[in-house]
Amino acid sequence: MIVVLPAYNAAKTLKKTYFDIPKDRVDKIILVDDGSSDTTVKVAKKIGLKTVSHPQNRGYGGNQKTCYTLALDEGADIIVMIHPDYQYDATLTGDMVKPIIDGRVDLMLGSRIRSRKEALAGGMPLYKYLGNRFLTILENIVLGLNLSEYHTGFRAYSRELLKVIPFHKFSDNFVFDQEMLIATAAASFSIGEIAVPVRYFPEASSINLRNSTIYGMATIWRLILYLLYRIKIFRSAIFSTRK
Repeated sequence: MIVVLPAYNAAKTLKKTYFDIPKDRVDKIILVDDGSSDTTVKVAKKIGLKTVSHPQNRGYGGNQKTCYTLALDEGADIIVMIHPDYQYDATLTGDMVKPIIDGRVDLMLGSRIRSRKEALAGGMPLYKYLGNRFLTILENIVLGLNLSEYHTGFRAYSRELLKVIPFHKFSDNFVFDQEMLIATAAASFSIGEIAVPVRYFPEASSINLRNSTIYGMATIWRLILYLLYRIKIFRSAIFSTRK
């Protein structure tokens, strides 16, 4: 199992995230820095992380493409993605991967939504909570699933899934995460989730209202493309599989 950390200006939170990862369960940890302007790379190398740097910012999706390609090249059977901004509880990595190890699911999500009260008490802004709920309900209806959250940055993938899903064709921006989930559903892979704590604080990365709105509209557009794909009106490359 390999943990990948898609980093951007994460110098203040990287150490805390790293030390929470259960090293006895992980074979390797890889950090991909997406053109940070702070000391993320310096911190990563100081704590002994394998570090790959993009010479310029490629975007959140572009960062993950590098992460997964590197992990697959290293022979990982399971790839866990954790945002290094300490927004997610990395100590739960073992719980995240167990259903994949047991062969019950292909993709696991760390869901922060158990209740509105808990999400807001954990610092999630109200507009993000409402947007999260709206998009999650819409995605469940369109995809025929019953997940509590689609918008988490704590995920675990089986090698088989990442070898089949054409993630290199996906967006380089934030909607990459939703393309991964929609394409996973389109290819009939199974998805599970566990509950994780909600942790919003000043040092944690978070997109603003404008970018959140763009992200939401992009997600809705991908769902429309998926519906057109399902009724065979339009064949999108992001829902095909790599053989």
